Amino acid sequence: MSATRHRLDGTPELLRLDGFPAPHAFTTRRGGVGLGPYAELNLGRSVGDDPDTVSENRRRVLRAFGADPSRTATVHQVHGARVVQAREAGPEVQADGIVSDDPAWTLAVSVADCVPVLVVDPAHGAVAALHAGWRGVVAGIVDAGIDELVGRYGSRPDRLRVAIGPHISGPRYQVGPEVVEAFAAAGFPESVARPDPDDAGRFLLSVDAAVRVALARSGVRPKHVQDGGWCTASDRERFFSHRRDRGSTGRHWALLRPPPSRPPA
Repeated sequence: MSATRHRLDGTPELLRLDGFPAPHAFTTRRGGVGLGPYAELNLGRSVGDDPDTVSENRRRVLRAFGADPSRTATVHQVHGARVVQAREAGPEVQADGIVSDDPAWTLAVSVADCVPVLVVDPAHGAVAALHAGWRGVVAGIVDAGIDELVGRYGSRPDRLRVAIGPHISGPRYQVGPEVVEAFAAAGFPESVARPDPDDAGRFLLSVDAAVRVALARSGVRPKHVQDGGWCTASDRERFFSHRRDRGSTGRHWALLRPPPSRPPA
């Protein structure tokens, strides 16, 4: 799937997927003011970086995206399956998904290997931004996000469009058998993980494959899912990676805004 990079000197690099029907962006680590393991564009406040540096990075990103800081919805992510409306969100609100149909709001989820999942209903102008780590996928965050769009806004799953942003790829994500067992217990097929040929008893987990399974069983058409193919662990120059950097690293944002107008019924 084709993707577009948008960056000017001194401004954050924003990645977008061509043809996706809502304003959206995925940040990289380029275009900020951070140093050391947080260089340059760390947007996470809970990783040990200087708070003023993070604030400046967030200011730059929101300006580049054209977002109103007072109408930017974030949550305290906990690897669960709770989804809240943008007006209910906040840094102390524990959730892993945000929804809205108000174009005045920008939704932001934070990642550094987990899968950012952006969902748009072009017919109703509703959107969902989901933080999908392996625990959240097992808990049902993808299912919960789709259910919220259907129940609150009348969305039809087969008409939804989905963008998957930068995340750790299966070949770089080694897990133990207990993680594979958790996916099996949640009804996921064996194909989401495979034995690691170089480490007996360990497995390589494709969280994005599990996300696609969850989307499909919720009624989303596979052809409506776009993925830029970015691997956070493989590209040190462009991305932070919690696994690669052993926890000493920054965070990216995935940004989404409801489309400004709705097509005729």
